[in-house]
Amino acid sequence: MATLGNTFVDLIDVYKLQDGRGQFNPVIEILMELTPMLDDAIAVECNKGTTHLHTVRAGLPTVTWGKLYQGIPNSKGRTTQVEDTTGFVEGLSTIDERLLKLSTNEGAVRLSEAMAYLEAMSIEAQSKMIYGNSASDPEEFMGLAPRFNDLSASNGNQIIDAGGTGSDNTSAWFVTWGDNQCGLLYPKGTQAGVQREDMGRQRVLDDAGNAYYAMEEKFTWHLGMYVKDWRYVVRVANIDVSLMQAGSVALYDFFRKGYYKLQNRRVAGGKICIYCNRDVLEALDALATNAGASDSFVRLRHTEIEGKEVSSYRGIPVRETDAIINTEARVV
Repeated sequence: MATLGNTFVDLIDVYKLQDGRGQFNPVIEILMELTPMLDDAIAVECNKGTTHLHTVRAGLPTVTWGKLYQGIPNSKGRTTQVEDTTGFVEGLSTIDERLLKLSTNEGAVRLSEAMAYLEAMSIEAQSKMIYGNSASDPEEFMGLAPRFNDLSASNGNQIIDAGGTGSDNTSAWFVTWGDNQCGLLYPKGTQAGVQREDMGRQRVLDDAGNAYYAMEEKFTWHLGMYVKDWRYVVRVANIDVSLMQAGSVALYDFFRKGYYKLQNRRVAGGKICIYCNRDVLEALDALATNAGASDSFVRLRHTEIEGKEVSSYRGIPVRETDAIINTEARVV
């Protein structure tokens, strides 16, 4: 049997949102995770309904120096077609209408619950942008990790092996967002982002089968992901977390390698960002701090833009996201 308050908003939750005068205070989500990838990524409408077919450049044609009275050998570039899929994540908010009548601001209660669903969906979406695998879970879409998970694959040159051999590894990602690089997808004829639908007053049943009335809202998000040119993405994989926290991993060496693996690092119309979790970001900060002010090597730079602290590496923003886990298997 479900425990009261675990899946539904109860009266205690309402009063946590109110002060002594019955006015609603701002909600501070203690468990909030950062979702920077959703802020950086572009969104493109699918060209085949719920899927997106695009041509990926797999090789360049050969060219030769000309010589009088000698012909030009035939050649052509190599391409391959890739079809990326979309999926959808949903949530259903159910609030007892009697609870809403007891509150001083029905709209604020419903908005607060909506914000929680939006945050949960954002966290789930960002996790799948990294680890989603439609091959093993057909209802999901293909994220970055399954695409860059084989050192011997055709895109294996875009994976930097940081040497970790156990199961406590993590990764850092260099991602270029753009029409011809990497981005999010949404089905043809729909809109990007979360759709919030007010389902109105509904008759629902409790665990004992007894009926009551509630106000319901449904949240739906259709999305997928594409990587049109893998040269614009780099994975720094196999970062041993234990060794990194002990200061034994030369993170900046691997970041430098990743930086120079990127195709056209100043690409016009694209946006390059680096993503790592808080442990990697802290380790980078520690390495830079311990180096001393007299050292001149490239490290994290910290600036403030519009009241927010922004870290960067070689001019590329470094984003913190806990969607990247510390228990990755070794990439081989």
